[in-house]
Amino acid sequence: MSILAIVIPYYKLTFFEYTLQSLAKQTDQRFKVYIGDDASPENPVALIEKYKGKFDYDYHRFENNLGGFNLAEQWNRCVELTANEHWVMVLCDDDVLSENCVLEFYKNLEQINKNEINVVRFATDLIDEEGNKFKEIISHPTIEKATDFFIRRQNGGTRNSLSENIFKKEIVSKVKFKNFPLAWHSDDLALLEFSYFGNLFTINEALVYFRLSAINITNKKNNILEKSEGSFQFFYYLLHKHSTKFTFQENNIIQERLENNILQNKKNIKKWVSILSLYSRNFNFKGFLNLLWKLLQSIKKNNQL
Repeated sequence: MSILAIVIPYYKLTFFEYTLQSLAKQTDQRFKVYIGDDASPENPVALIEKYKGKFDYDYHRFENNLGGFNLAEQWNRCVELTANEHWVMVLCDDDVLSENCVLEFYKNLEQINKNEINVVRFATDLIDEEGNKFKEIISHPTIEKATDFFIRRQNGGTRNSLSENIFKKEIVSKVKFKNFPLAWHSDDLALLEFSYFGNLFTINEALVYFRLSAINITNKKNNILEKSEGSFQFFYYLLHKHSTKFTFQENNIIQERLENNILQNKKNIKKWVSILSLYSRNFNFKGFLNLLWKLLQSIKKNNQL
């Protein structure tokens, strides 16, 4: 029995065949695919059946659409489709794996286990709607502390997507993906929580290709407010739940991201109440006064324009 499950939360048919093709081309077939159809109006069954015998898979159609309002919970219920595998990759229905991803995972498994790693990731590149590669490959240190990666990401030095990671399944089942609007930053939080804020292991010899298209959440322009709310909830969650996992300087970076978000949404009373409550619980009254000062300076600057 394979120890690797590849879970696909399916909804869009447009690029799905490319995803399936990349699985059929894996040079190491020691994996099982679980496809969780989120009550999609685009039936994938005929396409999936073309790959019968090319790799091992189970297909399940959910009768209710969950991803439309809680995408992270759709990921969770798709993980629940798996059997006794020890590791799980949640592969989006438009992303693509290089032919050696599974092979390299098994080649590195002894070292992964030796270092007690719970989150494995691959190097990444971007592809467009026609499948053209951007050749903007992002690689990482072989072993890197999750919080160090998080800060690098906040400073614009790297990127992260759900598909490029393999997680220890027992941890995913226990901790679960947390939902923010559009699951915005839910994948970032997964790296932190599923690694227990420990080390990440990177396989730079294989690639996951993240697709940029007009129909994926990342590139859409009509969901800016939801993305902003997702960012606010993410940074708020980190300060509320995990501030002790970060250094003083790292907490300052998270706090700055949270404050910048609220200053871009000055009229959102709910956010102001939330941040006041957070700063009060942390006895960070100085921080709240500084935030009010930033607000006044921002209003003054806008009035002068």
